[in-house]
Order: sequence, then structure tokens, then C-alpha cells
Amino acid sequence: MAGTQRRVGVYVCHCGGNISDVVDVQRVVDEATRLDDVVVTRREMFMCSDPGQKSIADDIAEHHLDRVVVAACSPSLHETTFRGTLKRAGLNPFLYEHANIREQVSWCHKHDPEGATRKAARLVTAAVAKARHLVPLEPVVVPATRSVAVIGAGIAGLRAALDLAAAGFEIHLVERAAEPGGHLDRPGRLYPTDQRARDLLTDVLAQTLAEPAIHLHLGAEVTGSAGCLGNFRLTIRTGEGATEEVTVGALLLATGFDHYRPSEGEYGFGVSDRVITLPDLIERLDATGPTGGRLVVGGETVRSVAFLHCVGSRQQEGVHTPLEGGRLNEHCSRVCCTATLRAAVELHTALPDVNIYDIYQDIRTYGRGQEDIHEAAARAGVTFFRVAGDQPPAVEVRSDGRLAVRFTDILTFNEELELPVDLVVLATGMVPCDIASLVEMLKLPRSPDGFLQEAHPKLRPVEISVDGVFIAGTCQAPMDVAETCAAASAAASKAASLLGSGEISLSPFVATIDPARCDGCGLCLAECAFSCAITVPEGSRIPVVNPAICKGCGMCMAVCPPRAITVRGWELDQFEAMVDAIVEVWDG
Repeated sequence: MAGTQRRVGVYVCHCGGNISDVVDVQRVVDEATRLDDVVVTRREMFMCSDPGQKSIADDIAEHHLDRVVVAACSPSLHETTFRGTLKRAGLNPFLYEHANIREQVSWCHKHDPEGATRKAARLVTAAVAKARHLVPLEPVVVPATRSVAVIGAGIAGLRAALDLAAAGFEIHLVERAAEPGGHLDRPGRLYPTDQRARDLLTDVLAQTLAEPAIHLHLGAEVTGSAGCLGNFRLTIRTGEGATEEVTVGALLLATGFDHYRPSEGEYGFGVSDRVITLPDLIERLDATGPTGGRLVVGGETVRSVAFLHCVGSRQQEGVHTPLEGGRLNEHCSRVCCTATLRAAVELHTALPDVNIYDIYQDIRTYGRGQEDIHEAAARAGVTFFRVAGDQPPAVEVRSDGRLAVRFTDILTFNEELELPVDLVVLATGMVPCDIASLVEMLKLPRSPDGFLQEAHPKLRPVEISVDGVFIAGTCQAPMDVAETCAAASAAASKAASLLGSGEISLSPFVATIDPARCDGCGLCLAECAFSCAITVPEGSRIPVVNPAICKGCGMCMAVCPPRAITVRGWELDQFEAMVDAIVEVWDG
């Protein structure tokens, strides 16, 4: 690389004021101008904006740039943006280097603008040093099977399957229950249409069964997975023990949620038959259900009902008993407030003589128009009481079987109250389904609350860190039906766009092994965290890398004694050039 002349363009972003309020951007630009091979330097208020990207494209054409460095925010946000700019301008998109001077400089050195400016200049210097050593790369291209496995046949799985079938894909829809539908196969109506949940399910299920591209596997589970993105080989086992092998290009997880099950004695649950959950109440109010819509306990008609919010949600350390494994459900289940208020209104409509009490920490009717339900409950005569989160109500089961709810009411200036009631309804939250076997099999990331964790809440909301695996609906977080269907359609769209061309372009930043240097020690095999990313062919001592599985983490590179392994785009000479540039003293 010595003696090679490069034509590097350096672009420094103000990021509004996120960077320039701390870093002297002009000084960073001035220092970059003095670097060897730098022929263009510019600063922009927002480099990611259309004018910012246009300035890069114009300079590539006018100044014949062959390398580009952008100093801006985190590369996880806009590295792809700028690579696309290079590609549109006719330059290999991997002849680009990113310097993070927001998260790594301005945001963490606000107290020291001078030091931050010097650090930003050094990072740009290092980026230019690496850019000189960049070589054109091409994406890793793997064939893709135009088929998707959708795991879970609730409303999310059904919606995703229908969307994918409409796009021309073959679908294997796997449901471990004996019947599809999930929580829609229950009494109750949906907001805001007031449509019966089962009527919606009947309509969607009819469409699903009429679609020849959808293969529905009921009473079935995925018990084995091999292969990788574009070519997953799944083993599906049915309830009677038969197995089937299917090959799909991607997986879409729509495994849904469970209602929180209160523990024995929690608010009197399991101790008294007068303490029930909100789903139990909705079933009892169903005129076509087993009780015919009558609300009777112990042979007596219920005259007073207390709803308790946030049971199994928003739990606090030292206040609530940890679940198995020591975990608390700290999340808000979002939909419970609206569901509780709707149930209160329906209860009043069906049984107007019943006294209804609503005991809550906060009421979060977050969706459009949902506050109308809150107001309707108030107009219906529901009496509201508010408690502090660290002082939940207590439910006493008296010797005669009656109930009393004790709590401190914030709305009456912390007055201690006791309500004798005939029935307590626990508004239980959403918790993720038990999919431990899938999580282990596919190495799926989970949030602290146990839901599946998306790759990025804004930029990649239905993708997961495992390539080729998408998530939809309440396996990711609590959602209502409308949100669940929207997420399912988004996940289906992502899967379709990935597999649509029949091949997939992957990052070229993968490990490569020089067989001339490799001594076959096997340390790379032991260090690699990705199954089958590095293997040794039969009859050989020299390992090979599967670029479709390798993530380019560099762990194998770090443990290779003969330095036979390198990661494309992060080669040793590039590292060395960056380190040399960073340690050089900038005398400012």
C-alpha cells in the first residue's frame, strides 16, 4: 500500500448542534485538510440530509474521489445511508469509513470542548488512515428459498401468512395448539369497531384455509433447525409424534402472549372464587357463554365489583414477590387499562344496578379515541380510586367468604378506605409465551421482561439480531389487535423483500482464512460463537468459513497464532494504520 496515492473526501457533520455545540467542527475540517491524500473537506449541518448526501456524490464525480470518510453520529444509524450514496455515485460502497464523533465525542465530553475537538480530529485522522487501505468489496450472495415458516397461528401469524401468500410465497404456518386463533378465539369485542373477536377470527381463518400456498400444521412444534438465512431446514413434529422436514428462506415468529396468572393468594386469587381475572369476567358477561351473561357467585347475584389494575405489570422490587427465576414484570402491558374500562362499561350496560369501583395506579388509554372509553366509564357511574405504586391495595377474604378491599386513596388526600365488594376482578397483564426451546434453538435475544428483542426499535422494529428471523405482534411487546396486525404485515413485508429476488446480499465483512498460513490448531473453531460458521472439511486440517453464517466479529482472528485469519474490511494493516494515526501527537 506504500506509495499508493488516494483521493479521499472528508465530511464532518454538525448534527444540528449535537456535535457542533461541543466540537469545533471547523478546526476538525482544517486538520483533515492537512492530511495526506485528502483532496476535499466539507462540513454540513446534517450530512445525512439530501443536500449532505448530494455534496458527497457531486464531489465523487467532480474530484474523482476514490475513498470517503464521514465524521458524524453512530454508524449504526447512517453507515448504510452513506454507503448507498457512494453506490449511487458509481463508487464501490465499501470504500467508505465512518468516524463517530457524536456518541464517542460530543455526547461524552461536553465538559471539555477543547479535548473533544482534539479527540474528534484524531478519530478523523484514524479514519483517513484506514480509508487509504480500504479495498473494494462485494456483498456475499446466497440463494434464497421462496418460502417462509410462520410460527404461531394467532391473529399475527394468520395476518402475516396471508400477506406473504399474496406476495407469492409458500407458507408453513405452525401452531402448537389444536386450533388456530390464539386469544381471538374467546368472547369479547374489539375496539374501536366493536366487532366480536370470534367473528374477525372466522373471517381471517376462512381466508387462510382457502389459500393453497399456506400449509397449516396444527398441534405441531419446531423441534430442530439447521442451515441459515435463505435456507433454513426445520423439523416439525406433530402431536402424535410424526415429523416433517421443510426448507424455508426465513422464519417469522408470531408466538403471542399469555395472560399473567396470579399466584396463589395474590389479591385473594385462588383462595376465594370471588376473585377472578379480567378474561374470566369477559367470558361470564358473554350472553352466549356458559353463564348466559349472568354474574352470579355462590348462588348470589353480584351487586358490587372492584377492578384492580396492573396485576402482573409494573411490579416493583421490595413491593411485589419476584416470579420464578427472580424476575419482576416491570413492563406496562398497555392494553389492560382500555380493556378494563370497556369491561366496566359493558358490565354497567348489562347490569346497571351493579356498583362498580376502579382502583388504579395510572390509567393509560393511549390509543386514538380510547380516552372516550375512560369518559364513558365515568358517565356510567364507575367510581375511581387512585393508589400509589408502592402501596398496592389489599384484598381480605373474610370468614363469611365476603371480600373487602383496603387501600390508601390519593384522590381523597391519602384517606384510608375499605370497600366491601361481592367480586374482585384482576386486570392481568401480558407476559410472553413460554418459547424457551425456540429461544435456545435459534439463539434469540430477549428483553429484560422476556419478550423477543427487536434489532432496533425505530430502524429495524420487526427484525431480530438473528439473520432471516422476523418477529410480529405480542411476542415482541404488549399490543392491541390493530397494532399486532400492523406489525405482522410489516414483518411479512420485510421477509418478502428479503427473499423476493431468490438471492440475498449479505455483508462482506466476514472472516477469511489463508490456508498457506493456517497450521490447523483449531483455536478458531473453539472460539467461534456461531454454529457452523467455521468448519473443517472431511479429510482436511484447514478450516473454512461459511460467509452466510459468519458475523465478522473477529474473535477467531484474535486467537489465531499464525495470523492466518483476517476479517474483510477490518484487516490487520488497517488496524495498524489506525492505531499509528491515533497515537501521533496532534500539536493543534
